[in-house]
Amino acid sequence: MRFRSPLTAVLLVLLTAGLWFWTRPPAAPPAAPAPAPAAPPAARPTAPLPAAPSAGKSAPRTTAEPAAPAPAGTANPAGAPYDPAAFPIAARLNAPGGTVAADLEVLQELFDTWRTNFPREGNPVGENADITAALLGTNRLELALVPRRHPALNAKGELQDRWGTAYRFHQLSGERMEITSAGPDRRFGTPDDASLTPP
Repeated sequence: MRFRSPLTAVLLVLLTAGLWFWTRPPAAPPAAPAPAPAAPPAARPTAPLPAAPSAGKSAPRTTAEPAAPAPAGTANPAGAPYDPAAFPIAARLNAPGGTVAADLEVLQELFDTWRTNFPREGNPVGENADITAALLGTNRLELALVPRRHPALNAKGELQDRWGTAYRFHQLSGERMEITSAGPDRRFGTPDDASLTPP
């Protein structure tokens, strides 16, 4: 009888559990979670405004400042196919009435903002299309500093100057990027080229 008591107790527990599962009311099917509102495809995080320049740093040096007006059909942030308020820095690139020197300063400000958000990576690297892709949001944070429909983008995905020539980006170091515009004649290596070399 010694073995019958524990065996009987185990069988009684199993029988009770089986009856409970058999007779319990069916559980309601789980409610489907409400679908999250879909973000528009162009919605990407935008960059914070860049930090003020550090004490002791001087402004970047610009050379050759052609002030020719931009040809018709180039950038017009006021009527841009994107929200300029979402991209406050890029909205000033190739702005009507601006100068190539101002455009180079805007690009330098974009790189400063990039380095603020990616402090260990330095400037984006590669050719113009690679660097532009990074500024458009093809990066680990998917952070877009330039909208994909910005008028300064050409069909190859490159940033171009106000005369329609792709900028040349020359990385001097992880913190310094030289930016060159071919100028109104659209040819590099001529006197009307404009260049910004950070200190």
